Amino acid sequence: MQTVQDAPALRAAIRGWRSKGQTVGFVPTMGNLHAGHQSLIKLARARTDRVVASVFVNPTQFGPNEDFERYPRTLLQDQAALAEQDCDLLFAPEVATIYPYGAEHSVSLRVPQITEVLEGAHRPGHFDGVATVVCKLFNLVQPDLAVFGQKDFQQLKVIERMVRDLSLPVMVMSAPTLRADDGLALSSRNQYLSAEERARAPLIHDTLLKMRELLGKGHAWRALEQVATARLMRAGFVPDYAVIRRAEDLAEPAEGQRDGLIALVAAGLGSTRLIDNLLFD
Repeated sequence: MQTVQDAPALRAAIRGWRSKGQTVGFVPTMGNLHAGHQSLIKLARARTDRVVASVFVNPTQFGPNEDFERYPRTLLQDQAALAEQDCDLLFAPEVATIYPYGAEHSVSLRVPQITEVLEGAHRPGHFDGVATVVCKLFNLVQPDLAVFGQKDFQQLKVIERMVRDLSLPVMVMSAPTLRADDGLALSSRNQYLSAEERARAPLIHDTLLKMRELLGKGHAWRALEQVATARLMRAGFVPDYAVIRRAEDLAEPAEGQRDGLIALVAAGLGSTRLIDNLLFD
């Protein structure tokens, strides 16, 4: 596997593949890779001739009180994990490569409406940073296919909308959330949990399952949001939201709607903020 840090080397490698008629898959990450990330590489590997992954901790998607500085940087381990999955190229740029005028003076993208609720309401500016960096990476890599995990469902929807609105020539594919045996969604932030917190954390997934079950039995979605929030609070979580929304656009469902829905939770546990979701069948 080749590792490059600058745009000319990245483009030279991709140009060589394109000259042979090969397709390119892309998996953007912030590093500290786990099995969930590796599953994205596998999907891209199965559908394209060449696979590029990026490792870049993007400063513009972190708020002033968030964990940008302590976000784990594990490039050597990430390189080994990607090589095991037959990734062809790792793009690991410096901040100056992505933001040549500095992050604070960068051109910024804003995707309206869908970024203003849930994560967007609790993390102002977060999705502006996500949309901006993903668009920059798409311009650099110019992939045929890009793969994103379903755990960050709102992020996935923001990127899908950005790609459609800007007519970017890339297919966006979602990959199922990978979970530990007890149901906890795999996340780089899980390592911040204490042993006691880790034992409690699967209650988020259990709560999502309960929301789906009770909605299927005819309970009103608004009432289920209140029940879920109270259940998490009793277990020591600090919920930002526990909601049921339309999967297509994250808007509130119509009264009595039962199909095309998703439950989403974001909650603090100790010093760690966890998110998860569950699509309803």
